[in-house]
Amino acid sequence: MRMSRRQTIQAAALAAAAGALGACGASGGNATNAVVKKPAWLMPEETHPHRLTFMSWPTELIWKSDTAGVRRDIAAIARAIAAFEPVVLLANPKDAQAAQRACGSQVEVVPIPVDDLWMRDTGPTFVLNGTNRAGVDFNFNGWGRKQAHARDKDVAREILAMEKTTRIQAPIVAEGGSIEVDGAGTLMATESSLINDNRNPGKTRADIERALRATVGATTFIWVKGIKGQDITDYHIDALARFSEPGVVVISTPPHDAPADVWTAAHDQARTVLKTAVDARGKKLELVELPEPVDIGRRGDGFLATYVNYYVVNSGVIMPRFGDRKADKDAAAIARDLYPGRDIVQVGVDTLGEGGGGIHCATQQMPKPS
Repeated sequence: MRMSRRQTIQAAALAAAAGALGACGASGGNATNAVVKKPAWLMPEETHPHRLTFMSWPTELIWKSDTAGVRRDIAAIARAIAAFEPVVLLANPKDAQAAQRACGSQVEVVPIPVDDLWMRDTGPTFVLNGTNRAGVDFNFNGWGRKQAHARDKDVAREILAMEKTTRIQAPIVAEGGSIEVDGAGTLMATESSLINDNRNPGKTRADIERALRATVGATTFIWVKGIKGQDITDYHIDALARFSEPGVVVISTPPHDAPADVWTAAHDQARTVLKTAVDARGKKLELVELPEPVDIGRRGDGFLATYVNYYVVNSGVIMPRFGDRKADKDAAAIARDLYPGRDIVQVGVDTLGEGGGGIHCATQQMPKPS
């Protein structure tokens, strides 16, 4: 994602006051495949049936003058998801009534303190073992102490306590958006986000892989380089590439005439890695391009203009609409091919995008046990 999530300069000052968790970074390569015993816990693919979706209500602390606009976006996303599955939205107690009015009666609003809306990163990452379910707490630290997170650091713990679900505390710092899995043992990630001293000082790639094997059941790791320091997440994988099913990766693709910069270089590097990578089954990946929009008017430098930050729900896919009619239509058609039988619903996310994130970043699924 590009610079923002409410511009990191403003947020960094708040982070100093908020404090942070300590934690654990190092060097990289491309892919690692290990033969290991069947994991105790496995993070299922996003197409696995959901019990519900968790979301979070944005606050004035972070969004300032953009609060009203981003709340409209979040309410629209929550309403769209609620047509397919239950939605539980966390909100500060003083905001809970307003959030309920905005989201409607189909959305359950619970008064749990939050700092921001990025539930993918602050909430627990759910894993399964047959009929058992647990939640991984990745020790959210404000994306490397870039933003205030005094409340958000406890969101995963609060949700798991509310749901009476086993909490697995990860031995690393990560975010849900920093990993992408196929549900069959393959995990994609950017080195820039996880192998980074702002999250995991002193940790090697082997250390991080060991932690992810134990917590989400990954056995095969595909690493792309990413970009450090250019956005608040240090380039999460869910803004770049996603699994639509085992063996198929959807990659956000800039226009062919896009100017050469750090973002196009990161895309080219990732594409090179993914073209030669193999998954947990030992098979090469099929790459599907998802072109980025072009005709979207004047946007801020941090605007996240990527369709791959969509969210798969029960019987549907919720994806962004950017106002580029051709690109929006083409993106929906590609999603329809990737997810046959699911309804494709596009939602405008203008203010959310200006914050450097998207629909996937704002949601977190709780899967049903097998």
